Amino acid sequence: MLLYGLTWLVVFQLLGTAVSVLLVPMLPGPIVGLVLLFIFLLVRGQLNESIQQAATTLLRYLPLMLVPPAIGVMAYTHEILEHFWAVVGVLVVSLALSLVFTGWLMQRLIERQARRQEEKSC
Repeated sequence: MLLYGLTWLVVFQLLGTAVSVLLVPMLPGPIVGLVLLFIFLLVRGQLNESIQQAATTLLRYLPLMLVPPAIGVMAYTHEILEHFWAVVGVLVVSLALSLVFTGWLMQRLIERQARRQEEKSC
């Protein structure tokens, strides 16, 4: 079951990489694959148990994925400080956009859930 879910995750990552290389080279392939997986799951309407099990298993190892960026920050502290205000500006803009998008998406999902509950009660 776990291998089936990991296979799905890898297939969407490879699909995202292919789309990125062929159509949108400015976006990383894994991010495109993540968006494609999200759209696939929205269209399907339910989360496959094997994908959920694979994702839960991978989440246990998430702290290990944060070690290389932390080392990069320590190794390139001088360069980061040279462009401090540019980094701060990008972080503030991306945070604001993320908050607005997350709020908008949450509202849409709440409305969708309410519509589904109304349809079930009728």
